[in-house]
Amino acid sequence: MNHDDEFDPVDRLRAADPAGDVEPRPDFADEIIARVTAPEAERPAGSRPVADIAAARSHRRRWQSIAAVAASVLIIGAAGYALGATSGAANLAGAASPPISLQTGASPENMVEGGREPGVGAGTADQKVSDSIYPSGFGRNFFTASGLGSAGAAAQAYAFDPNAAPIPDRVAPLAAALGIVSPAELGDGGWTAGPPDGSAPSVTVSLDGMLSFYYQNPQTNPWLCADGAEACQPTGQAPSEDAAIGALRSILVAAGRDPGMYEFTSHVWEGSPTRTAEARPVVDGQRLDQAWSVEVAEAGVFSANGAVADVIKLGEYPVVSEQEAFERLSDPRFGGAMTILPMNSRESADAPDEWVPPTEPPATPRAGASLSWPVNEVQIVSARLGLASQWQPDGSVLVLPAYEFTDANGGVWSVVAVDDSMLDFSSD
Repeated sequence: MNHDDEFDPVDRLRAADPAGDVEPRPDFADEIIARVTAPEAERPAGSRPVADIAAARSHRRRWQSIAAVAASVLIIGAAGYALGATSGAANLAGAASPPISLQTGASPENMVEGGREPGVGAGTADQKVSDSIYPSGFGRNFFTASGLGSAGAAAQAYAFDPNAAPIPDRVAPLAAALGIVSPAELGDGGWTAGPPDGSAPSVTVSLDGMLSFYYQNPQTNPWLCADGAEACQPTGQAPSEDAAIGALRSILVAAGRDPGMYEFTSHVWEGSPTRTAEARPVVDGQRLDQAWSVEVAEAGVFSANGAVADVIKLGEYPVVSEQEAFERLSDPRFGGAMTILPMNSRESADAPDEWVPPTEPPATPRAGASLSWPVNEVQIVSARLGLASQWQPDGSVLVLPAYEFTDANGGVWSVVAVDDSMLDFSSD
């Protein structure tokens, strides 16, 4: 990701390398290539180069033809960074603030996002919340707050730039890093290298505002049945955290990205033969809500996705105060969205009470009976100014200032922070 036109991403990676001034010994590159292509039994104890992650053991000969590509990724920076060496060194961007999302209508499942721990801001068990209102972030909510700032300001805005370089030039190194040698062809709204029918490894870069790409490899997918059966039991052991993050870092470098500008996380579901790794770009100490990700099986990477477009500066935008942004939570024009559920609501959404079939109808309403109109009171206790992506009608993607509010129960709400003067309210 380019934040400064004066520096190339790889040059910045090398400049940040504590071993950048160390000259490699003459046989260093040859040794790395030999380790990548050597049979497993001949490797030094504890050695597990990145190429092992991307190579299926049953297809070793096919992958040896691209071993030099994997090795070149390993030795960027000469004797310096070995990409994917340890998870402790993976988060080179440091501890960044969580991403902010302006997406509305989020489900309880995707409200827990951005690498946050599920227990953040958990409420007590006796706090009652209307399930029909609170989990969705919509409905009849009454917001209260005190002590919020009243001064407006200005903040830097960004955008994804899909036109900085010819698309084929973007696809070629990405495809090569994923072991695809066929040239990319334009069709169906994107550039695709490899067969588009999914019969072999392929990568597609879509012509959207972020140049979103998607890679799949049916030859390393543990859930695809080799005999054509509709269902089969996946086999194999999920790779390590270092292996998954190392594979993702290698893809980032091949795409011209600086891994030092990303924060990495990895997780594996219990009993799963695969592991997922994510890399979220960091801008001004803020993780963005658009991530690169890979899913890795024992045989190698079988799916990956991300945004190939660079992020560029758009200049400063006027930003409303915390108090004005808080008032937007109740303004239908802004539709304040809940993006993180408090723990007590999360538990009720994940484990609903067992339905008991009725044995008789409800009571007949009486004349003058009150109308049930539940209103959930939401007490805002803190505000944070950050960044959130916003898709435009033409498909372009902005990364704009946004406020994130946390309520007393740990729920998180977000609204755009840009002043009304910079918002186009027309519906045409």
